[in-house]
Amino acid sequence: MSPTQHIPTDSGTLAAYVARPEGPVRGGLVLIHEVWGLVGHTRDVADRFAREGYVVVAPDLLADRGITEESTAGIGEDLAGPDAEARNRAQPKLRALLAPLQDAEFGATTTERVRSCFEYLYDDADVAGRVAVTGFCFGGTYSFSLAVHEPRLLACVPFYGHADFPIEELSRIKAPVLAFYGQDDDALVTALPELEAAMARAGVDFTAKVYPGAGHAFFNDSNRYAYRPGPAGDAWQRTLAFLALHVA
Repeated sequence: MSPTQHIPTDSGTLAAYVARPEGPVRGGLVLIHEVWGLVGHTRDVADRFAREGYVVVAPDLLADRGITEESTAGIGEDLAGPDAEARNRAQPKLRALLAPLQDAEFGATTTERVRSCFEYLYDDADVAGRVAVTGFCFGGTYSFSLAVHEPRLLACVPFYGHADFPIEELSRIKAPVLAFYGQDDDALVTALPELEAAMARAGVDFTAKVYPGAGHAFFNDSNRYAYRPGPAGDAWQRTLAFLALHVA
């Protein structure tokens, strides 16, 4: 079977990278990419989870907005790197890439597409309804969104994502949440105490892990400037244990 599958959604067919384990299936996992699109790193992470026993669906959510592996190549490293001129060149490129994501319908359409990936896994005979979600940056944000909109979700593991929902929407989250952050990711870490308080008020089982000496994208081992092997390795083990507890 080809790893590229086409998943029907209300907004059209969605291409996704699907990785299946060779042995017994422990559950299903929606894996949502960073803002750079469905790149090699995301496919590699999907394969890692498949080796741990999970059927993984990694949708390509941004290709129809012009955000592809080719169009975003190198921008993440330039933004995280030490070269000030490279950072300055990368900023307008990033703004141009993000502009199509600002229209009013984008958020609703993307959440609907992610829910379609959930349904694809939920209906898989081997998965048997045992579905979790994880994602990075853009994907972390839409991991939170799926948790808000899908009460059958069993676990949510967002990496450095935003959760800009009012209390009444957060209260819809039924899945336990394990969220990861780098201490140097200033905006998210500054907002974290308010998020923790909101999650508590909403009755959500929410755990945040913040890593000193790490920033945004610390898990991305294809970004030589952002990657932090210690925090990444610890977050990986914590994620596997969390999924084993709530999904497998």
